[in-house]
Amino acid sequence: MKRLSLVISVLVALSMLLTACGTPAPVATEAPAVEAPAVAATEAPAAAATEAPVAELEGTLNVWSFTNEIRTMAIAFQGKHPKVKVNYTMIPMTNGEYQTKVKAAAGTADSPDVVALEAAFVKEWVEADLLADLNDLVPLTKDLKTYPSVVGVGTNDGVAKAFSYQATPGAFFYRRSIAKECLGTDDPAKVQEMVGDMDKFIETAAKIKACGTGDYYTVGTGAELFTPFLSNRAQPWVVDGALVIDPKIQEYIAFAKLMRDEGYESGATQWSEGWFAGMNDTLKDAKGTPKKIFSYFLPTWGLPYVLSPNSTPKDSTTGTGGDWAMANGPLSYQWGGTWVGGLDGSPNAELAKEFIKFVALDEENLTNWATGVYTNEYLKAIDPTTPDDQKQAAGDFVSSQLVVEKITAGFDKSTLADFLGGQNSYGAFAAAAPSVNGALMTGSDDAIQRALNDPRDAYLSGKITEAEMYAQWLDAVRNEFPDLIIPEPPVK
Repeated sequence: MKRLSLVISVLVALSMLLTACGTPAPVATEAPAVEAPAVAATEAPAAAATEAPVAELEGTLNVWSFTNEIRTMAIAFQGKHPKVKVNYTMIPMTNGEYQTKVKAAAGTADSPDVVALEAAFVKEWVEADLLADLNDLVPLTKDLKTYPSVVGVGTNDGVAKAFSYQATPGAFFYRRSIAKECLGTDDPAKVQEMVGDMDKFIETAAKIKACGTGDYYTVGTGAELFTPFLSNRAQPWVVDGALVIDPKIQEYIAFAKLMRDEGYESGATQWSEGWFAGMNDTLKDAKGTPKKIFSYFLPTWGLPYVLSPNSTPKDSTTGTGGDWAMANGPLSYQWGGTWVGGLDGSPNAELAKEFIKFVALDEENLTNWATGVYTNEYLKAIDPTTPDDQKQAAGDFVSSQLVVEKITAGFDKSTLADFLGGQNSYGAFAAAAPSVNGALMTGSDDAIQRALNDPRDAYLSGKITEAEMYAQWLDAVRNEFPDLIIPEPPVK
């Protein structure tokens, strides 16, 4: 993960990667041993290409995305179907540029056939009339035991319009050395008991603070808990045309304020340079005093794409790798993911459907994706023009429970397991994935949640009152959605 000119480059990269899991930073370069992998990581793709194709596909397919991640699968797809040419276009999500351009192109001669849809706006598209009906692919989700939440997000009124190759349950990642020093153990099961609900989590945060000399912080920022709280609401943001301020929102605000006022969080801004610095022990305050961060709340993609690559300082060869572990944390949650769908009316509808099936509903492809088969060498053997940094490292958590069950044991001795002090992250995520609830997602989520960020931060910093925070947030939501019924603020 990079940063903005150190800071701008990071923010841009992360905004594309964030909930979407964009271009992976170079992390695990070795593929974990897996049970009968579809294609060995060192095997030339030409060997796979000699297998009898499922169908003799040919034609040209235009695929648009906001990262280069799915380009890896596009190249692999061409390896299996050499008569197909995939034109891949990447457009950044910055300020909604990607969504705007796709909508403008829909129905024109420049329209893409397949589009990637990030978790922040996938429901908006699934609920609209832009995507083609993919219901005839639903039986494949039964065969692959695709996690129900993944299927549900891509479905509206009984019509499947998008599928994802990822499931994104969240976790609580913590430093083993700080756990041993402050809590007496680094065992994931025992640490989980200490953070198993919000009351226990706050009690543990107090112990972490008291343990150090004022330089230990439980989290980098209370903003990390926004997504876990959101995932545990009783109702979505919008019900029957009205905004719903679920009690969990007020609980979250109270929690974030407590964490800030008690000094349980470092004050770093999420996705900022300082927030990343906490992952490798280089975070310092304005006076140069070190700040040590105990934990981070991150989903599946956060381990290989965020935490692991940022665990080593840029000017060092050693970092915090091996000193991490993971537990479920106080709240179950899911965060991010990328779905793929076909634009309705595409002249290449059948070819688009085959590509979507390959990306999200093909056992071999999902296995290859998860286990690091798609190295740069593999992809270049298919397409010599493949960029040098195009590859997929092992570790992304896929949407098929069938595949997960087959490959989990192979991660026992993987690079990511070494990073977690020997813990199998795939197994931990596998235990959490079935409990993920995607039913709360609506097409308005992204705008409503973003509108709360600035007022919340101003309130936590003491610049405005809690009542002013709610008033500013609701005014912003009202301006964004003029037809939405806005309730009275919970605090006046």
